[in-house]
Amino acid sequence: MSGSSPMTLSPTKTEELPVSGRGSKKRDSLGSAAIHPILKDAGEIYSRLLDHRPVIQGEIRYFIKEFEEKRGFREVRVLDNLKNTVFEANDQTLPKCEQVMHDSLHEVLRRLQAGNEMISRLQQREQEEKQLQTEILMAGEKQRIAQWEAFLKEQHALKAAVDEEHAKAMERLKEQYAVMEKDLTKRTL
Repeated sequence: MSGSSPMTLSPTKTEELPVSGRGSKKRDSLGSAAIHPILKDAGEIYSRLLDHRPVIQGEIRYFIKEFEEKRGFREVRVLDNLKNTVFEANDQTLPKCEQVMHDSLHEVLRRLQAGNEMISRLQQREQEEKQLQTEILMAGEKQRIAQWEAFLKEQHALKAAVDEEHAKAMERLKEQYAVMEKDLTKRTL
């Protein structure tokens, strides 16, 4: 529909319209004056119905405007906020965290060393007490062994004394019975 047909309704190409076969200049000017508004209206109808470029351009402009103004600026704001947050974290929060962590770790290390020293002293004291208890037990055991040996010697000595006394008593009784037997044999005879 653009320019190759002899009869176009484009508002810019009115000179290509066919003129009536017999026409004169007077008639052409009168006819073209009456046709000019009609052609203008037809051009407007054509541009509204068939030429979608202005509508498409308007939609494109609207889409670009929406994207740039609303979404684009929102994303830019989000990125700016994110950038500010990162810079703030790098400039303020991170050094504070490092300082707090360094101070806390120093304090924890100091407490840990103090606790370690206390545990070492407790272990040493406990080991010394165990050693002392072991020495006391060993001394008590040696003393009990010595007492047991003394008791056994004493018992052995008492047994020997009792055995000796028993042997003497037996000897006396034998002698006494021997004397009694002699007396009895003397009397019976």
